[in-house]
Amino acid sequence: MIVNIIHSKNSYSVDVEKGIRAEQLYLSLNEKRENKVLLCKVDNSYRDLNHKINQSCSIEFLDMSDNYAWLVYQNSLILLYEKAVYDILGNVQVNVSNSLNKGLYTTIKGNVSADDIAKIEKRMKELVNAQLPIIKERIQRKELLKLSSYFNSRDRSRLILSSESIQAVEVYSLDSYKELFYGLLVPNTSYLQYFELKKYRNGILLRYPHISQPNEMPPYEDQKLLYDAFSEATIWEKLMNVSYVADLNEKIKNNDYQDLIMLQEALHEKKISDIADQIKQENKRIILICGPSSSGKTSFAKRLCIQMRVIGLRPLYLGTDDYFVERSETVLDENGEKDYESIRAVDIDLFNQQINDLLNGQKVDIPTFDFINGTKVFGQRIVSIDKNQPIVIEGIHALNQILTRDIDDAEKFKIYISPLTSLNIDHINRIPTTDARMLRRLVRDHQF
Repeated sequence: MIVNIIHSKNSYSVDVEKGIRAEQLYLSLNEKRENKVLLCKVDNSYRDLNHKINQSCSIEFLDMSDNYAWLVYQNSLILLYEKAVYDILGNVQVNVSNSLNKGLYTTIKGNVSADDIAKIEKRMKELVNAQLPIIKERIQRKELLKLSSYFNSRDRSRLILSSESIQAVEVYSLDSYKELFYGLLVPNTSYLQYFELKKYRNGILLRYPHISQPNEMPPYEDQKLLYDAFSEATIWEKLMNVSYVADLNEKIKNNDYQDLIMLQEALHEKKISDIADQIKQENKRIILICGPSSSGKTSFAKRLCIQMRVIGLRPLYLGTDDYFVERSETVLDENGEKDYESIRAVDIDLFNQQINDLLNGQKVDIPTFDFINGTKVFGQRIVSIDKNQPIVIEGIHALNQILTRDIDDAEKFKIYISPLTSLNIDHINRIPTTDARMLRRLVRDHQF
């Protein structure tokens, strides 16, 4: 049986026995990699390292420098953490909330002391050294409902009952401890060498290496603003009575989703109104709105403009996309492709000149970028503003100092926006915010 090994440096083919596990195949190749391989792609589909290869195929082995492999490491670490908590504290519920401080913010029901945390971390290391297998079992819907009582979690059974599409899931076992995951895990505990537990506020941080440096723990960084944002999101969840996907499914099923949407919109509008008030109070004229792709920058900017008009301001809206350089002048990335997300893809000189001209009361011919022909079009938007009018600017580089290098910092009001608080599937399985933005991007691009 011929298997094509896909490698970034050199691809090649090997003859293997039918039924060989992916892990066995990788070890037989004697490849020397800087980072430990965690999973593989078989004919472009993700598979764990216990996957049996029963036919000729192409296979690519992935380490933690790959984003999906990084998530596999995190999920496997959660199982290890839960098992250690069970061994030390008994059958108490662990909640995994969100990414924070280069790790995951978790809570354990009940009072947990610093000594308890130290014991849990020690037990995790013991389980890693024991090289215990992580066993996957596919469970059908009927059996899964029976297991929900074992999981001691109503959110699991409610999710299954609220979604007919869930007919089977993977349940993973570690030394007889079972947990349900909607993704892949590593074959055994020896793969989980790097982690640490740290007491933080009302919870515990489960920290692990970053994708950029898979073999070392990142320096600790207290992301207070992010913690405050998550705390506010928790309050909103309680107001809407939606904490997990099952809650949302039930509201849709009971036709209560319209009230939910109106409440969510009202909460957002109140937040945006507060920001508009702050802008007016501080007398800022350059409002910079930044966020990653599909984070809602344009929608937010337009809603902010409405709220600013409500309190008597007359904002001018600008998008940095209209200041792209001519397509023929677009810089290339390391693969020789046009890099439209580079700061150098923006005509910085023209942008700074026009913003300062506007601030000084001059009339400016603002370009509109023609994405079909790849060129700026002038003569369609000639404007000027008075000395009290603010300018609202949005774009992925809006907070990059290079973009506004010639504009007085005293004029700037900076806003970062991102869908950081996605709705978790249950108390263990979360949806990464990058996945949420990808779904938004797919829907937006399909519609528009």
